[in-house]
Amino acid sequence: MSTPETTPERAGTAGGPAAVVVLAAGKGTRMKSKTPKILHRIGGRSMIGHALVAARSLHPQRLAAVVRFERDQVVPHVLEQDPEALIVDQDEVPGTGRAVQVAVEALDAQQRLAGTVVVTYGDVPLLTPAVLARLVDRHEQRGNGVTVLTADHEAPGGYGRVLRDADGSFREIKEAKDATPEELAVTEINSGIFAFDADVLRTALAEVTSDNAQGEMYLTDVPLLARRAGHAVDALRIEDRWEVEGANDRVQLAQLGAHLNRRVLEEHMRNGVTIVDPATTWIDVQVRLAADVTVLPGTQLHGGTRVAEDAVVGPDTTLTDVEVGPGAHVVRTHGSGSVIGPGASVGPFAYLRPGTVLGTGGKIGTFVETKNSRIGDGSKVPHLSYVGDATIGEHSNIGAASVFVNYDGVRKHRTVIGDHVRMGSDNMYVAPVTVGDGAYSGAGTTIRKDVPAGALALTEGAQRIVENWVVDHRPGSAAAEAALRSRGGDDDGAAGTTGPGTGTTEDTTEESENR
Repeated sequence: MSTPETTPERAGTAGGPAAVVVLAAGKGTRMKSKTPKILHRIGGRSMIGHALVAARSLHPQRLAAVVRFERDQVVPHVLEQDPEALIVDQDEVPGTGRAVQVAVEALDAQQRLAGTVVVTYGDVPLLTPAVLARLVDRHEQRGNGVTVLTADHEAPGGYGRVLRDADGSFREIKEAKDATPEELAVTEINSGIFAFDADVLRTALAEVTSDNAQGEMYLTDVPLLARRAGHAVDALRIEDRWEVEGANDRVQLAQLGAHLNRRVLEEHMRNGVTIVDPATTWIDVQVRLAADVTVLPGTQLHGGTRVAEDAVVGPDTTLTDVEVGPGAHVVRTHGSGSVIGPGASVGPFAYLRPGTVLGTGGKIGTFVETKNSRIGDGSKVPHLSYVGDATIGEHSNIGAASVFVNYDGVRKHRTVIGDHVRMGSDNMYVAPVTVGDGAYSGAGTTIRKDVPAGALALTEGAQRIVENWVVDHRPGSAAAEAALRSRGGDDDGAAGTTGPGTGTTEDTTEESENR
């Protein structure tokens, strides 16, 4: 199945870098949310989740995440995403330089770092494994002390500017608040993503001060200090600036989400998936689609959804953690935690709740809701029904307007329907109850007791006819006039006959056509 997350093999190194440090200590006040900035999600994964996946793609010997603000929410999430991550707390000293310094100290306390150390960020979710691999390879193949990832930006704003010498070689990084107007005119920006030699990094950080406009320890001082010490400092400029774009507010988050979705859709289409309208289609990064899948407009595929070859999904369908078998058709359906078998049909207007399993060639039809139920191969629930906590065998049919009455107010109970069963419309199955193989039921049956194999289940009540009721109780109405016309105008008869009332006050005015 196609996936936009294929991790390329790294070239030029035996094993991964000594460490990757993911900076996740920022406050993120511009997001204006009770949820920490880096936990906001795009493409089915938190921003720091994306960063951790990219970091792990390098196969580092160790990975550290530096945290501070909203630690009680951030740390459990980081460890859920990457249980082997080392959690490092930044102290009161502000700045990215200090964040990296405390990470190096914590890693050194375990085992002294030697080799390449990569620094990246928890709010840069579009950085790909391929670009990180290029950064490390460039750094190690050229024997650099420092290598920084850069990009051109048409609106560089508050990004630090990358300044180069006349020959194009790296000179320094100047933070925007400390830059001159001439320096601010530079469009090459510092992404903040670096590869360092561990010894060079350790030595330079000891010299970094907070003597600047922000009063912070800048990590961007390290390249200049390393260059002055005689180490090679290099800048790798990439073409796609979205790779290094961060999100500080919800506007930027939405922009990143849209760009990520375009990237995901393009990858699927190149791998043989037909996406009819990319503008209205959203697919999470962990979704897997086989070749020759067709995705129709207005479709959203989330979580661990898997769609096999020749299946058609949509239009107007949302699936989360759903497995769709080969050749299945799912139309105008909302589903989660379910399995749809090969050649099966679902919808339109179906609701598949967790635990639904539909067998090969089965059908869940219009206005049908299912939950925690197994519907066997070739079996059908065509329309207007609720199937909860049930097992339906193979090649059985559940009539329209059926309800599996599974809850007694305290506990849920299960209904079992056998193979080749034919159930009438408007049936109620009061669980726990079993219907045997080959059984039938009549329309309007309430099944409270087990039905033996091959039996017919009926709930019978004598039908009562009250002649002339409409003429007597709705005189002058359109219905009464129609009745009289059908009898040739004879309004005599059992005028005194009375029957059960409707429970409403008698209305002698003529009915409107819309009543």
